[in-house]
Amino acid sequence: MIRKTVDKLSRMIPILNDVTPMKSIEISGVSINTKTLEKGNLFIPLKGEQRDGHAFVEEAFKQGASASLWQKDVPNPPTNLPLLFVENTLETLQKLARAYRRELSSLKVVAVTGSNGKTTTKDMVASLLSQKYKVQKTSGNFNNHIGLPLTILQLKKETELAVLEMGMNHFGEIDFLSKLAEPDVAIITNIGDAHMEALGSREGILKAKLEILNGLKTGGLFVYPGDEPLFAKHKHSIDDRWEQKTFGQSPDNDLYVKCVNTTGKGTEFTVNISEETFRLPIIGEYNVFNAMAAMIVARKWGLSDRDIARAFSELKLSKMRMEMTPGINGSIIINDAYNASPTSMKAAIDTIGKLSGFKKKIVLLGDMFELGEREKEFHRSVGERIDQNQIDFVITYGNLAKYIAEGAKKNFEADRVSYFHDKNALVQSLKAMLDDGTLLLLKASRGMKLEEVMEELAESEA
Repeated sequence: MIRKTVDKLSRMIPILNDVTPMKSIEISGVSINTKTLEKGNLFIPLKGEQRDGHAFVEEAFKQGASASLWQKDVPNPPTNLPLLFVENTLETLQKLARAYRRELSSLKVVAVTGSNGKTTTKDMVASLLSQKYKVQKTSGNFNNHIGLPLTILQLKKETELAVLEMGMNHFGEIDFLSKLAEPDVAIITNIGDAHMEALGSREGILKAKLEILNGLKTGGLFVYPGDEPLFAKHKHSIDDRWEQKTFGQSPDNDLYVKCVNTTGKGTEFTVNISEETFRLPIIGEYNVFNAMAAMIVARKWGLSDRDIARAFSELKLSKMRMEMTPGINGSIIINDAYNASPTSMKAAIDTIGKLSGFKKKIVLLGDMFELGEREKEFHRSVGERIDQNQIDFVITYGNLAKYIAEGAKKNFEADRVSYFHDKNALVQSLKAMLDDGTLLLLKASRGMKLEEVMEELAESEA
């Protein structure tokens, strides 16, 4: 992580006050939250819609902060504390991250974005590269204009490769993040229909995702799904400054899947350029495509197929991504409720539908956010696509999810589809349905907090 004296900090970011009396103070890392602040951190108070971090500056020093920024237009700064006055604390955080990134001249960066699968792909790339290199990756969902700078400032001097996730809701966000990170490799996992509200169309989504190229170094590697027709349509946006590699199902791709086999324990697959059979401890054929994107990056930096196979078999993913957990009464719960879009929800349902060895399959589906004017249509289309021969019961929760139930009723008998607006009633209904041989999928946007349902239904530890 960043370690500097205040004197050296003053050469990296514009500080408005005289730092001479405090120039020898050392900071080690940065924090925007007193609950996670560590001794020696530089505290950076951010002004949010609900809270102003400046109200917590004195508490930050009690927790062990070495120094703190202070935005000049905020009144009543505490006296007798080592405060660094700046024009804008958020912009200063970002400027500090940019300056520190450029100090890490030998660091290689992999940037990952996409409508779905970016966190899983990030985890996969980091796992593969860790077989040979010192690697750090984005923690949790620190993938925006605040989280990415914080991630960069946590990078150690000895780190050789950083895998950075980039999220967005609007045009211009990926542009900013990519130029900040200056990646050597850029991955777009797919183009789905998330954030339709702000971006208008799948073409708009692609345009926003292609902003990742704006910071990609000349000669860098661009990895993307070759089966997506929109890429061919926008080929003019991808020039010959970068090496390009594609993955997918079609033999026209540089890397394509030959065979996939999904069981209740994971997914096996083979590809065109290797004799190895690769095994993932997670289910879902769509995860194979995330894996292939990661494989292209791993091969670029010299990992053998055997190294890749071993790393895949030991893979640990971030929570709530097809996470399989024992449920009450001998049931099995798959928690894929970190986020959701129509594309990812349909893929998860299809995956559950194809699994064998269960006597009953239930899908619990919640609201999907940021879908724009067609949100009801998108939810209804998910319900209409559910196969009554593969899924036994459809349960929905949320104001928009009732349209999933409405769509499902076109193919399902009425007693196989339920809609809930009360979470407690939902939990009680599910408790009566879960027994030995039952598989339950949880899928919704993060704001629906389906992990609260998960906690009620998971098998208690002895």
